[in-house]
Amino acid sequence: MRFKEGDKVEFIYKNKKSVGEINGVYHGTQEVSIKQSDSPVDLLFSDKAVVKVEEQERIVVPQFVADWISQCKQEGYDLSWSINYDDSDMPYEIFEWLNPTADNQELFARAWMDGYEVEKEPLYYVKFIDDESAYLNARSSGDLIATSNEGCGFKTKFTEAEIKAMDERYWQFAVLVDEAEGEA
Repeated sequence: MRFKEGDKVEFIYKNKKSVGEINGVYHGTQEVSIKQSDSPVDLLFSDKAVVKVEEQERIVVPQFVADWISQCKQEGYDLSWSINYDDSDMPYEIFEWLNPTADNQELFARAWMDGYEVEKEPLYYVKFIDDESAYLNARSSGDLIATSNEGCGFKTKFTEAEIKAMDERYWQFAVLVDEAEGEA
């Protein structure tokens, strides 16, 4: 049988398309038990009367795009207003991201309609040149200290924005986490 418990499925029930989740699979009878969100009882269908719902891959957008979508929806804007260059209070960063290519406009619309995930921001260590094993670390109190990695085995990971907020000059010592861990 092609179904397993937990699969999302579509089926026709009471003359309308419904969505549910497989709650039981009966191989002997080729039937499936389906839990429908608005029904207190499970429904029993032939496995041939049910279609698996293929979940769409979520759109990945930068944090500033997610922030703009969230702000627009909170303020009650619709999709067309949120990408209107003339009449909105659109941040310049969004304008620059949307403007050069229609691909980003389509990504924005799909994210608006179908949901999205926020792009994971790269993380960095701040590695000091004078001592190849010294890294900038943050204490829980918020203090910054330089520690030798050999002594404590601890390195704080920072985003680019966090590093530049501490001191722009630290950015020149930033090492991408993946690259630094590849050296070890």
